[in-house]
Amino acid sequence: MGSRTIIKAAEWTLSAETAEGAPSAIFSVACIACGAESEAADNDRLPVEVWALKHTGLNPTHRQYQPKVLSFWRVDPAPGNPYLELQARGGVQR
Repeated sequence: MGSRTIIKAAEWTLSAETAEGAPSAIFSVACIACGAESEAADNDRLPVEVWALKHTGLNPTHRQYQPKVLSFWRVDPAPGNPYLELQARGGVQR
C-alpha cells in the first residue's frame, strides 16, 4: 500500500475559468408571468435581451424577467502551496 500525504493547510486562488473553449458566461432569462425561457447564449447577453423585448412585445403584460447568468470558476494552488510545485512538474493536472 502506498503512502499518502495530507495537506492540512494550503493557500489556493479562486479565479474565472479561462480554459480554451470555456465561456466567460452563459446568459438566459425567464418570464415571471408565464415561465417562458429564452435560449441560452454563450458570452453575449444581447440575444437574451432581444428575446425579452420581443416577448413583451407579443405579450404586453409580461414585463418582469428573471435573468440567469452562469459563470465558471477554477481553484489553483497559490505560491507556497505544495501542489503548485507538483503541477509545475506535471504531477498534478491543471
